[in-house]
Amino acid sequence: MRIPKHDNNSYIFKVGAATQGDRLFFLEPQHASLSSPCGAARTLKMPQFCNGKITKQSADQPDEFETSIGQTLLDLEMNSELKAQLRELTITGATQIDVGDKKCIAIFVPVPLLKAFQRVQQRLVRELEKKFSGKHVVVIAQRRVVAKPSRKMKNPPKQKRPRSRTLTAVHEAILEDLVYPAEIVGKRIRIRLDGTRLIKVHLDKAQQTNIEHKVETFAAVYKKLTGKVVTFEFREAYL
Repeated sequence: MRIPKHDNNSYIFKVGAATQGDRLFFLEPQHASLSSPCGAARTLKMPQFCNGKITKQSADQPDEFETSIGQTLLDLEMNSELKAQLRELTITGATQIDVGDKKCIAIFVPVPLLKAFQRVQQRLVRELEKKFSGKHVVVIAQRRVVAKPSRKMKNPPKQKRPRSRTLTAVHEAILEDLVYPAEIVGKRIRIRLDGTRLIKVHLDKAQQTNIEHKVETFAAVYKKLTGKVVTFEFREAYL
């Protein structure tokens, strides 16, 4: 769902309901800076909220559920073998997503910290799933989508839009984050007679025993975040 926001040529990308209302991803205007009258560029900065393990790029306060996730990460940092790895890691938010009659916890992390999270993700997820019994945990980088250039923009972009900020690239990256540590070895898109699309994702069979029980969760989270229907199959990696 896209809602025009005319003051800065950006859009709001609605990705699903959180526990305290809708979670919104803001699509950045393509221009990252504006020229000042004196000719020097000034960078647009948003206020930032930081509290313990939660860092937000806005003045919004974390809700009760996000606070509980942040506190759990602090507890793990103080009382587990992950202390050294978790010391510099923060999250940007968290929400619960319905998966059938159960719930899944989606944790959003800053893009620059994603690789650091993935180095400890398997152990971290295991500890979090012990704390929140009966709930799967997924870790996703909180990415931004740059609005597609158009002639209606009040301030036309001064540089080309990075491919990593397009809607397609962000959706592909979300899918890769969801299935980590499994690798996507193939993908097919089936177009039904009614025009709807079904994405069939082939995962590396080597990780089948580790994540097969989570594929329903992956599909539910991906549909909630992107609106796209996806199914998963395990196949041998091929060149």
